[in-house]
Parts: sequence; C-alpha cells; structure tokens
Amino acid sequence: MLDKQEIKSVMDSKAFLEKMEWLYCCDEAEAKEHEQRFCDIIANLEKEYGPHSEIGLFSAPGRTEIGGNHTDHQHGCVLAGSVNIDMIAAAGYNPGNVFRLTSEGYDPCEIDFNDLQKKPEEENTTISLLRGICKAFQDRGAVLKGLDVYVASNVPKGSGVSSSAAFETLIGVILNELCMGDHKVDAVEIAKIGQWAENVYFGKPCGLMDQMASSVGSIIGIDFKDPSAPVISKAAFDLHKEKLALCIIDSGADHADLTDEYAAVPAECKSVAKYYGYEVLRDLPQEVFWKDISGCRKECGDRAVLRAIHFFHENKRAQDECKALEEGDYNQFLQLVNASGDSSWQYLQNITPAGAVKEQAVGITIALAKELLQGKGAVRVHGGGFAGTVQAFVPLEMLKEFHDKINDCLGEGHCHIMSIRPVGGLEIL
Repeated sequence: MLDKQEIKSVMDSKAFLEKMEWLYCCDEAEAKEHEQRFCDIIANLEKEYGPHSEIGLFSAPGRTEIGGNHTDHQHGCVLAGSVNIDMIAAAGYNPGNVFRLTSEGYDPCEIDFNDLQKKPEEENTTISLLRGICKAFQDRGAVLKGLDVYVASNVPKGSGVSSSAAFETLIGVILNELCMGDHKVDAVEIAKIGQWAENVYFGKPCGLMDQMASSVGSIIGIDFKDPSAPVISKAAFDLHKEKLALCIIDSGADHADLTDEYAAVPAECKSVAKYYGYEVLRDLPQEVFWKDISGCRKECGDRAVLRAIHFFHENKRAQDECKALEEGDYNQFLQLVNASGDSSWQYLQNITPAGAVKEQAVGITIALAKELLQGKGAVRVHGGGFAGTVQAFVPLEMLKEFHDKINDCLGEGHCHIMSIRPVGGLEIL
C-alpha cells in the first residue's frame, strides 16, 4: 500500500502507463482509460468509506477455458487462460474488526471477522464468498485487519469469463497482500481458497479450473490428477502472431436456475466411476470401463455413460492441445478445439438444458458461428454450458465481418473480442 501522494506520483509516470498497456494488451489511448478506472475507484473508495492514509490497488482477470470441458472435477486436464477484462479494487484499512465492501452497482456488504462461520441463509450470495475466503485465510494464519474495499468491473454481462472466479481471486490477493505478512501463499493456493469458498460457503460444486486460470494467469495447462497439488505448465500462444482473434459470444441465454444441470455433470461422472469401484473417472482405466458397458448403462443411465466417454477423450484432447501449442502446430490446435466442441454437444450434452426444445440459444450461437467461419478457425461451447457463451477463434481477416454479423443476428454487444492477459491476480502498485 502507498499513501495518496505516492500513488499519484506513480500513476502519473510513463512506467505506469506502460504497465497498463502490458496488463490489458492495448495501445496508449486505451491504457489511459484503464488508468482512469483506477483513479475512479480510489475516489469512490473514499466517497463510500471516508479518507484513508494508505491505499492499495488490485486486479484479477476473467478467464477463458480453451480445452478440457468439464474435466477438472474428475481430476482431469484443462487448458485455460486469463483474459484482458478484469475486476479491480481499491483497499484501505479501517479501525474496526470488519471487512466492508462495495461493488459498483450493488449494495454494500459487511462481515465481522469474529463471525466467519458458514451461514446457510447466505448461500448463493456475494457475502458468502467474502466470509468463506476470510475464514480460509484466517485458518492459514492471516492476521485479519479492518478493511474497506471498493470494487469495479469491466467484465461485460453474459461474457462467460467467470466473474465469480475473478472476485474470489481479487479478494484472495487483497487478503494475501494485506493480512498475511511474511507468510503469503502462492497463486495456486489462492485459487484453492476461492474454490473452497464457492463449494462450501456459496454452495456451488465447481471445479478448480476457473479460479486457477484467474489466479495464475496467462495460458496454462493444468493437470488435476492430484487436486491438492495440480501440475501447471505455461503454454505459449500469441494470438496476433498467428493472425487469430479470440471472440466470446453471449448466446443470450440466462444461467439462472441451472444449478441442478451443472451439478448433474460431476454427479453422473462420479456415478460411473463408483460403479467400477473408483472415486473419479481419471482413476478408471478405459479398458475396464468398456468391458462392462451394459451393466454401467443399467446402473447409471445412458447420459452418464456418454458423459464418461466425453471425459476420456476430452482429457487426452486437452493434453494434445498443450502439445500442439508447444510445437507451434496451430492447425492441429484448431482441429482439437473444434473436436472439443463437437464432443461437448454429442456426448457431454451441456449445450441445452434437459428437455428444452423451443429455446436452444447456445446451439443456435454455435451453428451461426460455424456458418460464418466456413470451416476456418474453431468454435466450441465456453465453460459450463447449458446457457451463457460460445468461444470462437477467428482469423483476423474475417474478424470485422464475423463480429458485425454476430451482433446483427444476436444483438449489439453480444460478440466480445478479447486478448490473453499475461498475468493473473496481482497488486498493481
């Protein structure tokens, strides 16, 4: 943290503007807009909570899942990256024993550090995540001090880049920097804390991929064979050098009331593993799975079996995608991305909620993107599925027409052009 005069001096420097260009993958004009975002949250922090002698500035990015659709919760492999849209925060100490937080556009919330136990009535709320993350840091030795935090976000609504993981990473970075002293945890541990808070306090049975991509940053391959010690490998992928753009397309479908759909995927995968005497599909040998497929169908149902088939192929595909990037074989990479999308539709079945006939927004969005690309680039469902977004890798020479036609068909603002951010959650100054 710095005092306000030091902050002004740093933010007025050329080095800070260059840092904004690097962090947000942008030119100088856009970098000045990001600089203004940080100026605004400092002003809003003090407007909301009064003057602070010292202030810290923090950022945590959204994420894009590139490969490994619904593999992480089965201890599988994924390929994911941080993107250049984020949540940012200004934070300062307060004299109380409370964490006070205001997110732009939302009502303020507050928790007492003496009351960090889970509250069932808070499930599915922001305050549940805040309470859970504070509890996790307290258990790791954090000396929790009164904090005031003001949060702003430029993540477009419906962009599907996991605002929840960005929020969890942001709060984790703040507590790590301001309350852990000489015992700071690493980015992987911050991700684990975010997942734990979301699973236990928020009540959503998510995997670890979203938090890991936001916290660690850049493009990473993650092997969750041992979830307590995931193996992370950096993957080099310069989109512009390969003359590709990353587009995230909002299908217009709402994620609300889909918790049961999301929960059914890991539950059904685990039911298949359990039938054969294993905990998760990563531990189940494929030859054992195929030997008693008829019995598994009777016990677990056909959809569960198809989802297991998806896992086996998708898990290998995510590893092959990392290898293709390492070898610079981008044609192979794009073929694998397309195959991932096909498998998610055919086997994983997370394109449309069960029983939905009239409204199939994600399916329509995928079909539209494929029609526009005419066999070039790649298209797949993005993230959890059922609603939300579609991912497309679009050749730069087709980008303007692709972007404009998507927006013509789905509505203005539905196609978001993004870049891969070089780093995960961090303190800015």
